[in-house]
Amino acid sequence: MGSIHHLGCAWVLPHPERGEPTVSRVVSSPEIEKIAVEAVTRYEEARGWKVESVEADNRGFDLISRKPHPEDPQTAVEVRFIEVKGRSGVGEIALTTNEYKTAERLKNDYWLYVVYNCSSQPEVIPIQDPVRLDWKTLVKIEHYHLGPERLISSASS
Repeated sequence: MGSIHHLGCAWVLPHPERGEPTVSRVVSSPEIEKIAVEAVTRYEEARGWKVESVEADNRGFDLISRKPHPEDPQTAVEVRFIEVKGRSGVGEIALTTNEYKTAERLKNDYWLYVVYNCSSQPEVIPIQDPVRLDWKTLVKIEHYHLGPERLISSASS
């Protein structure tokens, strides 16, 4: 182990265009997400599965759904790690780096449940192993930063 070296810093702010139509469609809404999670929980329970919320744990998914063994309900015969994404209508979905990396690691055990039309009649769309889809990386540089030492040492006469 060596000494710690400062490599850089990040300034994280709300997206400056979060109200614009092109960005607002992927901005999270706690109310919509709650409706989506409730819809997915109902969907899974209707299939006879037991659902556990792990939303607060930052695991890269929101729910663990277990199919109980017919002879021993305390034992699961199948497990789904479910990330829930809700939209008020129908629109684009974005995964965080944590969600995407978790999906890569869990493969067929990872499920993305997209819930469209949360503001009217929620429609649950389950997708197994979503990493296999053609996701596009989204990177946007908002600002460039330079410290005063570098500016002062580079001054021109």
